[in-house]
Amino acid sequence: MIARVVIMPKRGVLDPQGKAICSSLHAMGYDEVDDVRMGKFLELRFVDGAAGEERVARVKSMCERLLANGVIEDFRFELVDDGSPGDGPRGPAR
Repeated sequence: MIARVVIMPKRGVLDPQGKAICSSLHAMGYDEVDDVRMGKFLELRFVDGAAGEERVARVKSMCERLLANGVIEDFRFELVDDGSPGDGPRGPAR
C-alpha cells in the first residue's frame, strides 16, 4: 500500500516560490501561465499493518501532526494498492 500525499499552500498565503516560477516562465515566453503554486509531493510506502479506514486515519494523523503545517498548508492524499501482499481497500481523504 502506498499513500500519495500532496501538500499545497493555502489560498491567500504568500507563495514566493510559485511567484518566482511564474515570473521565470513569463520571461521564457510562456505567457499563457496565469499563476503557479509550489507544493510538496510525498509517497509513503507501508509495511503490513493497518488497513482500510484505520490506514486513512493514520495517514491523516501523519499529515496533521508532521507533514503539513495546518496554519499555512492544506493536504490531500490517496491510498493506492501497489500490489504488495496484505494491501486492503483504498480511498481518498481530505
